[in-house]
Amino acid sequence: MTNESDIAVEEEVTDVAVETNEDVESDDLLVEEGEIAGDYLEQLLDILDFDGDIDLDVEGDRAVVSIDGGSDLEKLVGRKGEVLDALQELTRLAVQQSTGERSRLMLDVAGWRAGLRNELTELGTETARRVLETGERESLRPMTPFERKIVHDAVAAVDGVSSESEGVEPQRRVVVLKD
Repeated sequence: MTNESDIAVEEEVTDVAVETNEDVESDDLLVEEGEIAGDYLEQLLDILDFDGDIDLDVEGDRAVVSIDGGSDLEKLVGRKGEVLDALQELTRLAVQQSTGERSRLMLDVAGWRAGLRNELTELGTETARRVLETGERESLRPMTPFERKIVHDAVAAVDGVSSESEGVEPQRRVVVLKD
C-alpha cells in the first residue's frame, strides 16, 4: 500500500533522473562535437605541417577545443583573432556537416581567447568601478559580440552599475552606466 507522500517522492526522484539523463545526453553530444572538431583540426594541422596539442572540454552548454604547444600557432590566430574566428567558423561547419546540428563550439589557439577573456573581464570590472565612483557613463571601443558579452558579464558582477550595447556593427560598443 502506497500513500501520497511515497508517490510524491517517487515523482521527484523520477524528475531528477530525467534531468540527469538529459544532462548526460547533452554532455555526450558536446563531447561528440569536440571529438569531430578535434579530428578536423588535427587533419588541418597535418596539412599545414604545424605542431600542436588538441584539448577537448565542455564548458556550460558548449564544446571547447584548444590547440596549444606549437610555435607556428600564432599564424592561426591572425591579426586581432581574425584567422581564429574564420577557423572557428570552418570547424563549426565541419561539425554541422557531420551531426546535422548547428554547433556553438568555441575554439582557442595558443591561449589567445583565454587571454582576451581575462583582459576584457579586467576592463569591464575596472570600467564599472570607475563609473560607480564618478557617476559618469563610459563608452568602450567597438567590440565583437563575443567581446561585448565578456564585458557585460564583468560589469554585471559589480553592484550599482549596468551596461548596454549601442551602435551598429561593426561599431557596436558597450556603454557602462551608474544605476
